[in-house]
Amino acid sequence: MRLGLGGQVRRVLAPKGVKVGQRLQIEYRWRYLLLGVDPRTGQLRWQWRDRFRQDQLKPVLAEWGLAAVIWDGAGAHRGKTLRELPTQRLFLPPAAPQLNPAERVFAAIRRRVEGRAYPDLAATQAMVDAYLHELAADPARVQRLCGWAWLRAAFATLPPPPAATPATTGLPPCL
Repeated sequence: MRLGLGGQVRRVLAPKGVKVGQRLQIEYRWRYLLLGVDPRTGQLRWQWRDRFRQDQLKPVLAEWGLAAVIWDGAGAHRGKTLRELPTQRLFLPPAAPQLNPAERVFAAIRRRVEGRAYPDLAATQAMVDAYLHELAADPARVQRLCGWAWLRAAFATLPPPPAATPATTGLPPCL
């Protein structure tokens, strides 16, 4: 998810006849949020990156030690250098963001942060971090948000993962 200072106007409820004004902020600075969601357990992992390129993603995926990731067709996701990782990459069909569990969390983040003007990028990032910590503290809420029944059923049909190594023990199996 790219998050920055390019503000968005959100619809808000107001009494009939009352005009609502929202300050719109337009600055072209942003950071990228790499978010891992395990919809079965409600566990979240995230890291901030200045760029969203495969050379930026590779060390994070190696550190997280995931068995598989579910991604859309973004160029950084399809990079040749990511094939070197033992992580299996599962790609979603084109124009199907509703199938990606992380997109539901991204939508919740957008609802929380959009419609406000922030003094700088660090303030926006702090707001998102606080919200992600709030979500991480409530795994049941994350499961309700993105742990659909059909997705849990699909995970149940997967073969068991190979024997755990010290690098992968205790980590979620997918993003």
